[in-house]
Amino acid sequence: MLTPRHQALLATLAGMTVGVAVFGTVLAINNASSPDTPAGIVQPSPTPKPSATDGLQPGSLQFTAASFGSDQAPITSEVPAGWKSTQGGLRPRYADPTGVWQIRFDARGSKQSPDKQVDARVRSIDEKDLKVISRDGGTLIYTYVDKTRGPRMGLSRWLPADDGKRSAIEITVGGRPQDEAGLRAVLDHATDTLQLPTNNDNRPS
Repeated sequence: MLTPRHQALLATLAGMTVGVAVFGTVLAINNASSPDTPAGIVQPSPTPKPSATDGLQPGSLQFTAASFGSDQAPITSEVPAGWKSTQGGLRPRYADPTGVWQIRFDARGSKQSPDKQVDARVRSIDEKDLKVISRDGGTLIYTYVDKTRGPRMGLSRWLPADDGKRSAIEITVGGRPQDEAGLRAVLDHATDTLQLPTNNDNRPS
């Protein structure tokens, strides 16, 4: 017959055995639910992708070749990858899927010099709160407020032909004021990669 002291000792040992079993069960459950993550450590979430509410950053841009013009006078340039063509021919236009940013070309040519084209464009813009930021070297940079889209920014560049006496092509990019750095990068890249026809150019002058 067990004495009261022996009974107390057995009860203590039984309690310790149950505690170890419960601890082992909890540990096994934790390991099964998170095999690669130690207990108490939270894994970081993936970095969210930029949306159209962010400013267009030059470092986020990748480019792809775009061809337009005509069979007799083909033209190529590089536009941001993912921007879809919404119009072709001599006046192609490419826009990002959100419609916030776009680039367009006018390859019809003009008898006016780039500087005169800048002056004419300033006079023709009929938008609220128009502000001309700069108009140097055949490039016009301006902001305005669109009735539906709010604050907007445009950058238009005319490239010279015939020693600057006329304009060969216009390149315009559009977005918002906070996109200025990215818009400048798009315009400069399109200019640097532009390939105009050298022979049999039948565009109007």
